[in-house]
Amino acid sequence: MQEIISTNNAKVKYTIQLQKKSVIRKEFKEFVIEGQREIQAALENDYQLKTIFFYPELFSEKAFFKLLNEYNIKADIYKISKAVYKKMAYRSSTEGIIAVAKMKNHNLDHLKLSRNPYILVAESIEKPGNIGAILRSIDGSGAEALIMVNPVVDIYNPNVIRASLGMVFSTSIALTDLTGLEIFLKTKDINLYTATLQNANIYFEEDYTQPTAIAVGAEDKGLSMEIRKIAKKSIYIPMKGLADSLNVSVSAGILLYETLRQRITAHIV
Repeated sequence: MQEIISTNNAKVKYTIQLQKKSVIRKEFKEFVIEGQREIQAALENDYQLKTIFFYPELFSEKAFFKLLNEYNIKADIYKISKAVYKKMAYRSSTEGIIAVAKMKNHNLDHLKLSRNPYILVAESIEKPGNIGAILRSIDGSGAEALIMVNPVVDIYNPNVIRASLGMVFSTSIALTDLTGLEIFLKTKDINLYTATLQNANIYFEEDYTQPTAIAVGAEDKGLSMEIRKIAKKSIYIPMKGLADSLNVSVSAGILLYETLRQRITAHIV
């Protein structure tokens, strides 16, 4: 085991750049994970760790080696000083452990679904926190996948990982454009419902017991006309107060849990 005490160390600088810059993550196909829970979630879903840093005052050597043995981790290991840890830690409660991991492939053709899936489609959502919250709703509702159309947010952004509580690692995620989505849905015979106010039915009046995809868009722009054109139906959530819209992650949660409710009632799940 090697020790790093200087904040000018090349590996420290590289890790910080991975945290801060999506362009660096995309170039090297690597990203940073902070915290024991998030690292365990990645390991349990077959992510490969390249480097691990730990700060023994917050994460003891005993606990660290237990983690290494439990998951049979093969990675470069560095014990770091307090100064290095403070420089590297993206958030204050990372439990003294930080890792660099390799990205997975998120092409649509890697997505594996059941015969009667329900999935969420997110078009051009800009806030990492919203993507993270959506991933938690996907996990909780039992939906099978997230398809991001024309994605703005890097799914390995530290704020996505943090807001998702590590669900970004356990959720099947595909990145595509609108043409790719349309071909995929037709090939799989999946009905698309778009969450929008125009020419829409109340969401709980539709049937989601067949193969279903529900699309949500950015709060300020909503869904594009192009994605609405390929939908079977548009749906909306009634609003009785002064606000004219819900946070996109809240809307996604409502629609996903209605899908789950219908399927439980129909004894499908």
